[in-house]
Amino acid sequence: VQLQAYGGGSVQAGGSLRLSCAASGSISSINRMAWYRQAPGKRRELVAAITSGESTNYADSVKGRFTISRDNAKNTVYLQMNSLNLEDTAVYYCNVDGILLVGGSFFSSWGQGTQVTVSS
Repeated sequence: VQLQAYGGGSVQAGGSLRLSCAASGSISSINRMAWYRQAPGKRRELVAAITSGESTNYADSVKGRFTISRDNAKNTVYLQMNSLNLEDTAVYYCNVDGILLVGGSFFSSWGQGTQVTVSS
């Protein structure tokens, strides 16, 4: 399973960006889809996640500013980021869990990462 993430870039504080991540391959079903981020010198942290039942959870630092959503027909997860601040600067990674079409085994795949830079 391959994940292609895009939508990162540079934005001024207070601005918005929308990240997308599309999964492709022999996928039977997708369960959890999530976004993580890693800032320089820091550990990778969960930003937001969404289950197959559309339940969501967010890091406290992004609640009320970020929205995660998914399009099951396109095997795609989105992250709408509003009111960005300097602390949101990081490489953002998507992560998708699911079941493979062949063999029915579990998979967990990571995207390549997309840079988000917020400037003052």
